Amino acid sequence: MNDPVFFPAPVPVSVCQIAAWADAEIVRGDADTLISGVAPLDAATSGTLVFLDNPRYAGQLEKTEAAACLVAKKYLGRVPEGVIPLLTRDPYRALAKVMAHLYAPAMRPEGAFGEGEASVHPSATVDTSAVLEDGVRVEAGAVIGPRVEIGSGSVIGANAVVAAGCRVGRGCSIGPNVTLQHALLGNRVYLHPGVCVGQDGFGFAMGLEGHLKVPQIGRVVIQDDVEIGANTTIDRGANRDTIVGEGTKIDNQVQIGHNVVIGRNCVIVSQVGISGSSTLGDFVAIGGQTGVNGHVTIGMGAQIAAVSVVRDDIPAGARYGGVPAKPVRQWFREMTALQRLAEKNGKDAG
Repeated sequence: MNDPVFFPAPVPVSVCQIAAWADAEIVRGDADTLISGVAPLDAATSGTLVFLDNPRYAGQLEKTEAAACLVAKKYLGRVPEGVIPLLTRDPYRALAKVMAHLYAPAMRPEGAFGEGEASVHPSATVDTSAVLEDGVRVEAGAVIGPRVEIGSGSVIGANAVVAAGCRVGRGCSIGPNVTLQHALLGNRVYLHPGVCVGQDGFGFAMGLEGHLKVPQIGRVVIQDDVEIGANTTIDRGANRDTIVGEGTKIDNQVQIGHNVVIGRNCVIVSQVGISGSSTLGDFVAIGGQTGVNGHVTIGMGAQIAAVSVVRDDIPAGARYGGVPAKPVRQWFREMTALQRLAEKNGKDAG
């Protein structure tokens, strides 16, 4: 069996060009040295670029055989001779800028057939009332329903479904097996494989005589530059819209309930569950496996630690964690007190 390389090495570029892309300063060395790829510190070879962001890998930096390294000032002295230091305030962001140039195809999800010309595959089904701008690619088995509109440069992956009346903006990537219903998408929205958007919210009038289904008549509105990970689900609104603000990034396997409003540039990590009618301000960050109760508001810039339970409103800029979530300093004090109590009880029992 052969060993395919899915992202081939880029055309070599000079360290001078790398520094320009990264807005970094060349501290020493030959600016004309060629860079032919990016590698981890411990696997780097001549011609590759590395970076140091996490201090636990500083020891690997001292032994790296890379050609150049993106590095912050405090680690500059640990860059070995023969490696060109590229001084930057934020090495990880600098690396992102560089890799966007070196590995442009990895910047957005590809369809099942990789890159290709704009076309509609013969096995796809596109309703005659759908409007596809020039440059749209529809892959095998995809279904485009009535009155759908899709902007130029968008890719609809294999077996994806874009149901009646949906709007997909320009430069979007709709991955294989994605389902869109009752949804409006802005430009450059990336949905990874298996994402489901716009299905019923979980709405029932419960009672001893049985649970009556409450029709969900809202939509899902996803603004520009949102990226949503594989198998995430976003329910449509019950009586108003579910909204995901521009620039927000959502990981795999996240559940977002009906009527949820998510602000701009939020980060929501894997396996988070956000119950209906909750509101997240701009720049909120939620760690993995956290649950958010319904009808709560998380203020702008708040951060929630992983594996927490948010059951009450959280003020802007706050850092919370725990079950139930509370200010992190209080949470840490309680955890320390519990540990000491357990240790004391253990000694007493012994």
